Amino acid sequence: MPYAQLVVGPAGSGKSTYCYNIHQHCASIGRTVHVINLDPAADDFRYPVTADVRELISLEDVMEEEDLGPNGALMFCMEYFEDNMDDWLAEQLEGYTEDDMVIFDCPGQLELYSHHTAFRSFTKQMMNWGWRMVCVYVLDSQFITDGSKFIAGCLQAQSAMLHLELPHVNVFSKVDMLEDKTVLDPYLTPDHTALADELDERMDPKYRKLNRAIASVMEDFSLISFVPLDISDEDSLQFMLYQCDCAIGYGEDADVRTSRDVEHGDEPDMSNLSLE
Repeated sequence: MPYAQLVVGPAGSGKSTYCYNIHQHCASIGRTVHVINLDPAADDFRYPVTADVRELISLEDVMEEEDLGPNGALMFCMEYFEDNMDDWLAEQLEGYTEDDMVIFDCPGQLELYSHHTAFRSFTKQMMNWGWRMVCVYVLDSQFITDGSKFIAGCLQAQSAMLHLELPHVNVFSKVDMLEDKTVLDPYLTPDHTALADELDERMDPKYRKLNRAIASVMEDFSLISFVPLDISDEDSLQFMLYQCDCAIGYGEDADVRTSRDVEHGDEPDMSNLSLE
């Protein structure tokens, strides 16, 4: 049974950078991954592309031929991809074995993961073909400057989780670009009551009950948490990969590891993981 990561998130959040660095990290540890581009508006890639949806349809061609703007053209492209998935995608995925890992680099339009049918159809078809998938939701850590933006990011991630119905690993990207990494600490283990209090101070009192309800849902169900990713730190990259592997059971059919295996570094070293 082959495995896949579906890398989604807002435009500019660092999805392609994530794909590149995970690809490079896997190469450095002797593990092969393949990256497939599903963004018809993509330009250049730092990683080697195994397959490219622009071979099927491209944003520029649609904008010119259909006289559409960028967003409308992207929706057109993804609907075309959905309609031709069985032929084009099946051909691109031929030959993968049960130990292969594929990373799908996806567009940045959030409606594709909240209510549009294209990626929901895609994930269901992939699972019908026997693939195990995890959704990696990438959120720019520099966007998280206060509680309201953090909650907005959580709700976006939760919307994608409910729509795509996949195991999720949510990522704070660009941590390596933060001058003070400790600013993320309140959002890695959030106090939801404190977040609601912060919203109450910033918003009209008529929203107080709504703020409390949202905070209560986030706390009671514990559906959303984030992994900070520092692409300059190999331990951070390994921990990210480990989280994704656990979510889809990668390697669970392999031989049971012994203490000798662990001594030789098969398990990621989490002891040095820190935002400081």
